[in-house]
Amino acid sequence: MTAVNTDSDGFSAAERAAMKERAAELRAEGRKGAKKADGLQQVLDAIAKMAPEDRALAERVHVTVTENAPGLSPKTWYGMPAYANEDGKVVLFFKNASKFNERYSTLGFEGAAHLDDGDMWPTTYALTTWSPAVGKRVAELVRWATSYRGAPASALR
Repeated sequence: MTAVNTDSDGFSAAERAAMKERAAELRAEGRKGAKKADGLQQVLDAIAKMAPEDRALAERVHVTVTENAPGLSPKTWYGMPAYANEDGKVVLFFKNASKFNERYSTLGFEGAAHLDDGDMWPTTYALTTWSPAVGKRVAELVRWATSYRGAPASALR
């Protein structure tokens, strides 16, 4: 496997190694870092157990979240990859299709996400394949969900 991957491929060997190194660095920081490292490892383990189609989507979601919301901490939530704010509240999660025998995976946002847009807004999105357009949309949603500023969520549609 090469160090560079395409949008639809999973993590490369180099990316997996870098994430393991980061987990070790966090553990070395002490108790709080160890908790973050454990959460990261749990997320990576949960992703690794997924069916190949789900795993490829979950890996892309993970990379997108960590690049666009570095302040969120990875953790598992009901066995699913999730990302929590400083208060430990889940902001977003990935639910793989095979976990509940569904026809599509979902990217969901919890109450700690700042997606508010008037009286009604979506909180869960179906994911079937990863493309540059999907990656861009997910990145926009993640940035909006973790910020009180910016354009209204409706401007992202």
